[in-house]
Amino acid sequence: MSDRTVVVTGGTRGIGRAIVAAFVDDGAQVIFCGRDAEAVAAIAGDDEQLTGVRADVRDEFDAERLMETAAKAGGGTIDVVIANAGVNHGTPGEMPLPEEPYARFDDTMRTNVRGVFATIAEAIPHLSDEGRVLVPSGKIAREPKPNMGTYAISKAGAEAVARAFSTDIDQPVAVVDPGLVATDLTGVDSARSPEDVAPMFLWAATDADPATIDGEVVDLRTWKKATR
Repeated sequence: MSDRTVVVTGGTRGIGRAIVAAFVDDGAQVIFCGRDAEAVAAIAGDDEQLTGVRADVRDEFDAERLMETAAKAGGGTIDVVIANAGVNHGTPGEMPLPEEPYARFDDTMRTNVRGVFATIAEAIPHLSDEGRVLVPSGKIAREPKPNMGTYAISKAGAEAVARAFSTDIDQPVAVVDPGLVATDLTGVDSARSPEDVAPMFLWAATDADPATIDGEVVDLRTWKKATR
């Protein structure tokens, strides 16, 4: 991927951080963002393959600036966009929807749904003809479980945004479901590590058939079957 420019939102921790590392190891030019300026700077360091941007996907002007920075770093275009930034303001399994505060509902939806929309919308003017867009998600978006609050609703919304864009732009837009991963958002320790699933995103961005993944959910079974 030495000639590819990759944008990763929410790249300072969890799956996003692992994805950034995987693409850098594969030779890509990676532009990533996060809300915490110190964390962004610490990860970017002096690596010439990495460009860190302090940006909040809730702000479309931040998203616009991120994509303009990425396009400039990539010689005018962006090849891969991974709309990874997301939040969960509660403890999984302890968030009954009837008790959900409006403020938590609003911020979760603004980040996890509107943020995905802003990320993709602001990337489109810079997306190469062979570009790809990936939206991380999980089974919770399609198979509701009790007490998952707004987070479950937001992931379903993010998948809907991805499917809608897949019908309206020429480049493939896919949902990537890596299964249960041990992150702050899931609150689970005994699960796959972010580093274990990062290669799945690398595959979806490069070797996966674009026509097959466009508008679809790419899950672990799909990835393992294609790469075994």
